[in-house]
Amino acid sequence: MIMDPEPSAHGHSVHTRPSLLFRLRDWRDAASWEEFYRLYHKLVSSLALRSGLTRVEAEEVTQDVFKRVAEKIHEFESNPERGTFRGWLMNLTRWRVTDKLRERQRVEQHRAPRNPEPADDRTGTIERVPDAHPPFSDAGWEDEWQRHVLDAALERLARRVPAKHFQAFELYTRQDWPVLKISRELELNPATVYVISHRLTKQLKAEVARLQEQLR
Repeated sequence: MIMDPEPSAHGHSVHTRPSLLFRLRDWRDAASWEEFYRLYHKLVSSLALRSGLTRVEAEEVTQDVFKRVAEKIHEFESNPERGTFRGWLMNLTRWRVTDKLRERQRVEQHRAPRNPEPADDRTGTIERVPDAHPPFSDAGWEDEWQRHVLDAALERLARRVPAKHFQAFELYTRQDWPVLKISRELELNPATVYVISHRLTKQLKAEVARLQEQLR
């Protein structure tokens, strides 16, 4: 579960949402585009896969979505009435997923036998397209979003702290290992396990807060 961030978490000067999206206007800012891609690629790809696409199709959708973002990011920034960026990204992903499912259906129809089916048994093409709605419902999107933010925060935290410390934190807070077992396995003092877990929990909350601001 993602805990509410402490007020001080917003004071960190990592890319904020406005600065990151503003920087994307500059094609020469490779660092910002790389950061943007790293933050959003997994989210878009996961939604595409959950909609029934293959990995190849999901990657094609992801590339299409990022291409569209690159083409339209100026318009989004100049028109805040369109809503949040995350909502816009969800719509872009849903539209591309639907296009890909329709494309698959056309290919399957083209390969199907030429003999027509009985009229009563035929179903319109659009009705035979798998329903892409569930992953993009408000509840489905929010669940995916929260998982994405937490995973991204954990990944950042893991890169920043000693490997043994992160392992102790992971075992204690996320896998519910007893402290004494962690102490034996990692050769750490039990008190050290408590200290590490407390310190990294605070750092994780701060990282989640930064990402929620950056990715909203």
